[in-house]
Amino acid sequence: MPNVDDLFGEDVGVNLTIPPPATELRWRVDDLRRRGCFQCVAWSKLGTIASITADGLFVDFRYLRCDPDDGSWQLSEPTRCDLVTGSDHIPLVHLSWSSTSIPELAIIDSVGRVALLTFSIALNRPYFFRKWDADPVDDLNAVVGCYWLSLTPPGRQHNVLHGPAVRDNNRYRYENSFAHSFGPFHPNPSKSALVCVTTNGQAKLFFSQNTNRIEETSLDIERISSSDDLITHASICSDKSGLYIVMINASKQMRLVRLTIQWGQPVVDKQPPATLPLNPSLSDRRLASTSWLQPSLNESPLDSAMGLPSLVEILPSTLESDAHSWAPPLILIARSYLGSPDSPYQEPQSIIDRWQVLADQKQSVHPAFLALGGQKQNSSPELPTTTRLRRGESIVFNKVIIGLQTITQGKVICITFADGTLEYRDRLTMAEIYNEPHTDRIMNLHQVGFSFTDPTPSLQTILSPTNCSLVQMCPDGEVKWKPVRYTEGDIGNSPSDLLAGLTVAAGSAIYYTTSFDDVLAVARSFVDKRRFTFELTNEVITMLKVPVDYSEESHHDKLVRNTHLQMCLSITNHLGFKGQYHPRAFASKFSALALNARNIVILVTIASNTPPNIREKISPLDEPEVVDALAGCANWSIDLLSWLADSLFNLVDDPKFTGLVKDPNKFAGLAAYLQEKNDVALHLLLCSSTRGLLSAVCRRLQHLETLGNSVVGYWQKNGQPSQVDGKSPNLALHKAYQRMQQITSSSLVKAQEFEKLLNLLGADIRSTYSTMLAAMVSKAAGQPPPQPGAAINKHLDSAIKTAQLQCELGLLLGVGIHPMFRKALGQFFTGHLSAFRATVDPAKLFFKDYSLLEVASDSPLSLENKKNAGIYIDMFRKVAMSPSDGPGGDEATGGMVAGVPVWDGQWRRCVRCAAVMDDVLSQRPGFTYVLAQQRKCACGGAWGSLAKDRLLG
Repeated sequence: MPNVDDLFGEDVGVNLTIPPPATELRWRVDDLRRRGCFQCVAWSKLGTIASITADGLFVDFRYLRCDPDDGSWQLSEPTRCDLVTGSDHIPLVHLSWSSTSIPELAIIDSVGRVALLTFSIALNRPYFFRKWDADPVDDLNAVVGCYWLSLTPPGRQHNVLHGPAVRDNNRYRYENSFAHSFGPFHPNPSKSALVCVTTNGQAKLFFSQNTNRIEETSLDIERISSSDDLITHASICSDKSGLYIVMINASKQMRLVRLTIQWGQPVVDKQPPATLPLNPSLSDRRLASTSWLQPSLNESPLDSAMGLPSLVEILPSTLESDAHSWAPPLILIARSYLGSPDSPYQEPQSIIDRWQVLADQKQSVHPAFLALGGQKQNSSPELPTTTRLRRGESIVFNKVIIGLQTITQGKVICITFADGTLEYRDRLTMAEIYNEPHTDRIMNLHQVGFSFTDPTPSLQTILSPTNCSLVQMCPDGEVKWKPVRYTEGDIGNSPSDLLAGLTVAAGSAIYYTTSFDDVLAVARSFVDKRRFTFELTNEVITMLKVPVDYSEESHHDKLVRNTHLQMCLSITNHLGFKGQYHPRAFASKFSALALNARNIVILVTIASNTPPNIREKISPLDEPEVVDALAGCANWSIDLLSWLADSLFNLVDDPKFTGLVKDPNKFAGLAAYLQEKNDVALHLLLCSSTRGLLSAVCRRLQHLETLGNSVVGYWQKNGQPSQVDGKSPNLALHKAYQRMQQITSSSLVKAQEFEKLLNLLGADIRSTYSTMLAAMVSKAAGQPPPQPGAAINKHLDSAIKTAQLQCELGLLLGVGIHPMFRKALGQFFTGHLSAFRATVDPAKLFFKDYSLLEVASDSPLSLENKKNAGIYIDMFRKVAMSPSDGPGGDEATGGMVAGVPVWDGQWRRCVRCAAVMDDVLSQRPGFTYVLAQQRKCACGGAWGSLAKDRLLG
């Protein structure tokens, strides 16, 4: 044998001993072995990251946020919850989020008390949904397993999986797959319910009554006669016939139970009336039992040393790869071994044991019983099959497992380890996947070259709802956020496989109204690539089949309700945001104005059209806060129309622009010139989606002008009674309507005139589509152009609509203006705009201050002035605000300093676009109703509440 010292040197300094596991990891594994419910970090579908402090006394809330200074993404500072606290003897031990549109968080302590919090306003501001004051303090009630019921899917049977992205030559097409959704469901489709299993064998159901009051019912599913019968771990899942519950007790027995929920409502085809009270009852059926600690088929010398489970999971049935047969439910039990200095095996190891739940156990009747009945032995009755548990081959890991999590609607299992690494396994075969690029069928970013780099030791690791980032609870108690990183080098100019991976991740989240902020954080690192933002947004629109052509729509209801279009605009809005004191990219500036216009249309509509069922209880237009907010919206809308008019007049006076419009050979450079000027005004008018929003803004302005004139005129005619008279109007309401009337009556641009301009342009564009575009498509198809009024064959009509859609998509994303619009633009600027110019004073428009729009002026001087002034625009009320110290004010204004409302305590900031709004609270029902429509920012991002000293941080 060669001399080792000759090979490596005399003092190689190599220590081949394995360092002992950290003390914190030993404590964490002991906790997992002690009780099934010990999840200290949880991530909601809307983006709140809840974590229990290391001492078990408090819960902290964090979220991903866009830095307002440069647009980068980071984890927010923790916000401590003061509603629910633990103690030294009764710590908090478990967190679990529901999947409802307004998330609910279950906080459970070591004796099984359950508190429910709801997050209806901001990601880090909870409200009590259920208090645990009435829960008994008894160790036997400790929760060992819990589960939130699934939400009722739109089709009541399937959840749609957007993806995979399938390679088709050099492009990708997006397919849809389906995952069955199993009940039971809460009778209200928007609500869930929490099922818990306690150590003394009780199943508890916490559900929301139709009056929104939380109630509870329970059932004993296991008889406890000694300490060996106490349940240590339980896992619950929905399956075809109800809920499966797998339980493990102190004597190493594993039992499988089916739990059925009857809601006490009549079975009808339609949804039961909401007024019908719920009266649920629970019933159980024991299916199978066995000892979970059995000799493994995959022998490990440490198998017998892992006598306690740390994780137990049961996964529901799922379709096999052929989509024709069902794979049975699967039970997974993870066990871990941590080496010690006095042990011959110092290397850590973990084992996952598997059991399949098979309902194929045949039953037979003993011949003696057949003889009693006088039946022949060959004529035994058919008995239903019973359930059995079939042991599968165990999987051994040379690491400590700290978590099991399912992703992709339960089709993939993610295993997290204490060293910070992750491993993905196929649900059906348990084979390892996502460990190398695979770009033929993309369903995960790991398949296109992304991975989690620089793993660090972790006590608990949780994937985000999009699986594009994770949070770790480190041994020192710190919570870290890590997004996936691209590890394949330079991507070039927007490769199709990377775009397809990001599209599948973002599109699926958009469809299920889940936060996709970490997808934007990943995509942000590629925004400097040419056309990246356009191509990503274009792919998302293609995948979700988002309607973008509204050239034929005269009513704007469908346009405003198009939330998928809002999310696509939100993508371009964020990816072009470079900081609050930096100019935005062209597409971001376009999207920011469109999103704010859409939000104003919604607010005015909501405030002016109270639903009939609550019209007798609330009247928003009779409350000064609502009218004051609508006056601010009117002011912003008038500034928008004025700025658009001024921008169009500047284009008319620009010789280079007019030369590009007039010269057919130079017209192709028109869009590039507008992008160079960062002037989005013309695109806002040409694109049918934004033109429709502008038209809706004009109509809302006319409505507010009529409303203000009628109310103020009534008071002027009848006089304002004294304040002593109980029938007199509120003075604040009177001032609010006066402000609204003054704003609308002094507008430099009349809304009806601007709407007329939009209608003329829209008619010209529709004419262009029906003549020039139809002729172009017909010529390309080798057919004669269609005659006016003549029927068009189906294939040609489809081709024309497709071409029209592409034109609208190009205008929406700001990449080009088709040459066929040259005639319409010439007519617009020389005819329609000239007539409109006669109705306004261009000089006043030129000198008007447009700072209220925020994105209108992006010159270095204006941005510097904005930074020095320290003024912010309230996204809701559309007024200027300052975070400077000053006196607090009344409920309606919040205080004034130098004519600017002063922040008197707390703001909300959008986590995606960094917009702000005053965190106003009111007891008035109408204002509360209108404000409830602002649960999210105009861009669709969630709100984070800011403490006073963290506004700029």
